[in-house]
Amino acid sequence: MPDVTTPYPTGAPCWVDLMAQDQQAALDFYGDLFGWQGAPGPAEFGGYAVCTLHDRPVAGIGRAMAPEGMPQPPTVWTVYLATGDAVATQDRIIAAGGHPFSPATDVGNLGRMLVATDPQGAVFGVWQRGEFSGAGVVNEPGALTWNELHTTNVEAAAAFYGEVFGIETTPMEGLDSYWELRVDGLTVGGVTLLADEPPGTPAHWLTYFAVDDVDSTVDALVRRDGNVLVPPFDMYAGRMTVVTDPQGAPFAMIRPAGS
Repeated sequence: MPDVTTPYPTGAPCWVDLMAQDQQAALDFYGDLFGWQGAPGPAEFGGYAVCTLHDRPVAGIGRAMAPEGMPQPPTVWTVYLATGDAVATQDRIIAAGGHPFSPATDVGNLGRMLVATDPQGAVFGVWQRGEFSGAGVVNEPGALTWNELHTTNVEAAAAFYGEVFGIETTPMEGLDSYWELRVDGLTVGGVTLLADEPPGTPAHWLTYFAVDDVDSTVDALVRRDGNVLVPPFDMYAGRMTVVTDPQGAPFAMIRPAGS
């Protein structure tokens, strides 16, 4: 089992969470689909649920909330990039042309967080670990396995994430129009140009979860009122699909090649 036993380096995706209009429905859906265990948490943290897989934290699911008079936010998965200093990272985000939604905030003794957009409009989170480091299991069925930035300007995005986090963006060998994100020499994600999506789709991060069998998991998702955006297909990294949950949150599922 690929348990995470060391701290995530700065710039590496370390956590994903979902803010849902119906938190319990989301907990039930992902529990059935991926085998997660989770329940609403303490009121002091807004009922935020830390879901587990094999007793290890795998993802968060919370209740979507908006300030009075503001529209409800979309139901989406957010990827969090690790940092050793959220306040300094926030300053770099602003200096590099990004836009924090709110100041870096302490989450009890667990850590410090903020959510921001990059200059092209893609939303991402930042996590500075305290007692909580992030995902405790990755790269196995039901767990986070890949994060992919869909952007309108790869050069500008590479400059932003490089300046803010020290992430290196390089062309992926053997592929046209795809780049890999590298931290401390390790590939931690990918970048692609925003294309083939419906007109008006904003720049965004796409979360990938690993599964044992893409086709049967898609069948299970549809039976639970999820929707298929991109039917299962074979590609260089394995067999994958892009779907939404019943509340409209997009995500990808993949059976990695060789697994």
